[in-house]
Parts: sequence; C-alpha cells; structure tokens
Amino acid sequence: MIISISGVPGSGKTSVGKILAQRLGLNFYSMGGLRGKMALDRGMTIDQLNALGERESFTDTEVDDYQRELGKKEDGFVIEGRLSWHFIPHSFKIFLDCGPMEAARRIYEARQRETERSDEPCYADIKEARADLDRRIASDVLRYEKYYGVDYRDPSHYDLVLDTTAMSRPEATAEKILNALRGKGVI
Repeated sequence: MIISISGVPGSGKTSVGKILAQRLGLNFYSMGGLRGKMALDRGMTIDQLNALGERESFTDTEVDDYQRELGKKEDGFVIEGRLSWHFIPHSFKIFLDCGPMEAARRIYEARQRETERSDEPCYADIKEARADLDRRIASDVLRYEKYYGVDYRDPSHYDLVLDTTAMSRPEATAEKILNALRGKGVI
C-alpha cells in the first residue's frame, strides 16, 4: 500500500505523513524535505528555489523522477509531496487543505520553535508568513501547470480530501485518515 499526501503549505502533510507511516509500519518519504535540501545545497531558500524553478525545470523534475521511480520499486510507504499523486497514480491519494491564515500561523509558529526547516525564512509575523505562502502557492501552480499541465489543488485528483483548518493536532487528522482507509477497505 502506497499513500500519497498532497496539500497546501501548513496543512500538516509532513506531520500527518510521519504519524501514518509509524502507525502503519511503513517508510516515510518527504518530497518537501528533499526540495528543502536541494535549496540549502545551492545556498538558497525554498522560495528562491521555486523562483528558479519557474525558469529551470530541474528543480522539480529531479524530485519528481525520484518519486516516480520510488513508486515503481517499492510497494509500502507514505509519501508527502504536492505532486506525489500524479507520479504515483496507483497510490491512495490524500489532499490536506487548510485556511490560509491558519496555515500561515502554523508555519510561523513552527519556524519560531524549530530549526529543522532552515530552507524556510524566519518570518517577522503571521502576516509576512501568509504573504510568503501566497507567493509559494502561486509559484507551485505556475510550475506544475507549465511542466505537467496539472493543478494539484483540484479535489478530483484525490481519493480523500480533508480540511485540517479546525484540527489542532496532526494525530487527529491521522486518525480521520486511518478511519477513512478502514472504511474504504484499504487497510
């Protein structure tokens, strides 16, 4: 079983993906983490890498080729990435949505207390985080349309769509997903 998790920034993709993988005894892969590393290796932030990606396809295609191959070689994992559903079409596809102000608050607060995502800037406030997220989403939409002709925000691509705005804990989101997987006979 392969579970792909897409969604907007700040919706909980990584946190929920890690919880699902742990509870199901599966490996977890983060395409956001890979792209973050790619940015840092080049001395850039993720937003600078995205801007470069609007002109140069390698910033996306290297990670996209990796996940496409992963989907062919392995049969049991959870993967987080905006286009994982597209490159691993036989996965159970999940989309996590979140209201823009709540997503900005989550990212702002997470960045204040952790140094794990050093590819993301430290925001002065939630308003600045929100503006940055809007730019990031616009860049993603532009690149994915340009290179693949898809809009990751279209709910018709997914087997399950959840709005996490009012879900304060990723464990609650993971439990909803596990219940949906049970209900659909996936697990």
